Amino acid sequence: MQQNLKNQQFLDAQARRESNARSYPRRIPIAIREANGIYVKDVEGKEFIDCLGGAGTLALGHNHPVIIEAIRKVLDDKLPLHTLDLTTPIKEEFVEELFMTLPESFARNARIQFCGPSGSDAVEAALKLVKTATGKRSMLAFQGGYHGMTHGSLSLMGNLGPKKLISGLMPDVHFLPYPYDYRCPFGVGGKEGHEIGRTYIEQLLDDPESGIVPPAGMIMEMVQGEGGAIPAPDSWVQEMRRITKEKDIPLIVDEIQTGLGRTGKLFAFEHSGVIPDVVVLSKAIGGSLPLAVVVYHKDLDTWNPGAHAGTFRGNQMAFAAGTATMKFIKEQSLSEYAAEMGSRLMSQLQDIQAQTSCIGDVRGRGLMIGVEIVHKKHAGNSVRNESAYPELAQRIQQECFKRGLIIELGGRHGSVVRFLPPLIIKAEEIDTVSQIFLDAVKQAEISIQGRLTQEV
Repeated sequence: MQQNLKNQQFLDAQARRESNARSYPRRIPIAIREANGIYVKDVEGKEFIDCLGGAGTLALGHNHPVIIEAIRKVLDDKLPLHTLDLTTPIKEEFVEELFMTLPESFARNARIQFCGPSGSDAVEAALKLVKTATGKRSMLAFQGGYHGMTHGSLSLMGNLGPKKLISGLMPDVHFLPYPYDYRCPFGVGGKEGHEIGRTYIEQLLDDPESGIVPPAGMIMEMVQGEGGAIPAPDSWVQEMRRITKEKDIPLIVDEIQTGLGRTGKLFAFEHSGVIPDVVVLSKAIGGSLPLAVVVYHKDLDTWNPGAHAGTFRGNQMAFAAGTATMKFIKEQSLSEYAAEMGSRLMSQLQDIQAQTSCIGDVRGRGLMIGVEIVHKKHAGNSVRNESAYPELAQRIQQECFKRGLIIELGGRHGSVVRFLPPLIIKAEEIDTVSQIFLDAVKQAEISIQGRLTQEV
């Protein structure tokens, strides 16, 4: 009977019983039966290369041996699986390994808060932390940012879609321009655009008539993930750190998707050399299992016992899997390897850009890359503000899926194809991904053009 299973059976059952809020199955119509490394196999036996990787969670891919071994040891040793925030040897080992993985200049003064096992909850904790420590209420966030789907974290989101129908979101959130060269908010791009943005932010915070009360904190991504794989220039990050230090504004860096080697460094903030006040971590930190933490400077540790809690903040198997993941990434120099493989993928995607007519921009850092799909014929000014082309991006995603490649979309209007493969991907697998993507883009362009011609 197993041999006769079809993806559609599971998708139909899911549609009947699961929430209308489900998202990935609408774009990736698959029922996964097994998974190994960068590959997943559906119930019909078809194999796919997984370049979604749990939205960046699967740093070592599916079912990596070191993770399986760590989980089995927890079970074999009859360790507690649930401990609230009571400590255990495995928890202490995780904390020790994490603090050794973070830059020493940050870790030596750090404290850690374990949260409910999602990045959103860690962001909520970070908001409480800085508001409690500063006694202030307003928050600074960035256009294009993504920090989760809970009420407070949703208030920090740039994307308007999930926010439109939700009333009473957290007040006093002020959105600042993020350096997005391809669609510069000031219409100039490059260093000039970065400098204008920096000047605007600094003057805004100095202006007694700005309407913004003194902020409790600034939250930012070093590479905007859901916003379209947009990396912040190191020099601009350094300026944001200077401004926040001078104005005594705690800087929260959201490393939920970038942490543990994804961008070519263990942590994305290391590229710029800055030391934040607060770092929010989830996804890869749990070694593929649910885990989220906030690590912050000890001077902010002024909140009271129970100020932030969560029943499942003592996930012992995640501590074990996370520790094994951190050790393996460092032992195998996977951060450097991700930079190398990311450069290979980026170069091949740029070649595809030259061979096709719908790619406006290829960008990213390490193995966190975005390809922006546009109407080239609608080209605008010198900052290359071509119109977004979500319909074609969706068709490209579908054509990739047909050919055995799972990718996701994001960015403005959902027009950015995103690549988040596990850090263990091999050079020849990068080449395969690129070839599939090239074939998919060419076919999608033909299909869209054919449909448009028929409509005319």
